[in-house]
Amino acid sequence: MENIKIAFVQIPAACDPDANLKNGVEAVKKAKEEGADIVLFPELFNIGYVFPQTEDPMHDEEALEALKKLAIPANSPFVTTFRDLAKELSVAIAITYLEENEPRPRNTVSLFDRFGDEVYRYSKVHTCEFGDEALLSAGDDFYAEALDTEKGFIFVGSMICYDREFPESARILMLKGAELILVPNACPMEINRLSQLRGRAFENMTAIATCNYPAGQPDCNGHSTLFDGVAYLPDVPGSLDTCIMDAGEEAGIYYAELDVARLREYRTKEVHGNAYRHPEKYALLTDPMTEYPFVRKRVKN
Repeated sequence: MENIKIAFVQIPAACDPDANLKNGVEAVKKAKEEGADIVLFPELFNIGYVFPQTEDPMHDEEALEALKKLAIPANSPFVTTFRDLAKELSVAIAITYLEENEPRPRNTVSLFDRFGDEVYRYSKVHTCEFGDEALLSAGDDFYAEALDTEKGFIFVGSMICYDREFPESARILMLKGAELILVPNACPMEINRLSQLRGRAFENMTAIATCNYPAGQPDCNGHSTLFDGVAYLPDVPGSLDTCIMDAGEEAGIYYAELDVARLREYRTKEVHGNAYRHPEKYALLTDPMTEYPFVRKRVKN
């Protein structure tokens, strides 16, 4: 299989859906001209990850109503424009938006294939309930599906930002067959968060592509990345740097190529991923009744 070219739309966005739509469409067209097979946007692109100001997001009904007014259905013109563009240009697009949902909106990414078909619609499972995202409803599940590109099929799934901080997110996607995880993001990508992505890619032998907003966007600093998950090659001594691309801080559209054939060959021979797991010993991880000493507990509504 030929290498798949991923475009990272690391551009600023404000709480102006019309402007974001215009800029997003232009970015997709440019990415296609540059040979992209997949175009990835940062988190909540339709509103630029801008939330109503509140000191108590968990209980502020006025802020919730303001946020609901910004939410859009999955068949809204903002989303269907990218669906139609994917078909017109024969390119896959992962577009992000605040999705209309009850009782609270969701943080969502829709992946459209080159025919304009929705491959999956994923809503952020691990919302940041300690901050503004307490205004949101969490997603229900993780999805990994076959994405038809002009280079062939690749199994793709998504995490969104804070999902990255839970090893279970990438692990479930790997177990469901994901070879590539697309990660819309909106936060400072400093050494620890970048290390999380590196670790998720390494331990699951899965490529992880993350698109962040550039420096200048509040609380963001760029550093969109592609980690290919391939740490060793038989003819190369030592280990490899799995970071294929780090975009730096500046705004722009960045590109990286994923060698899918090499990744697949690597996954048949190396010892990570699902090779030596002992799931029968992990029951504690999924027991909601377990009390963990000296560990901060989740704040519930």
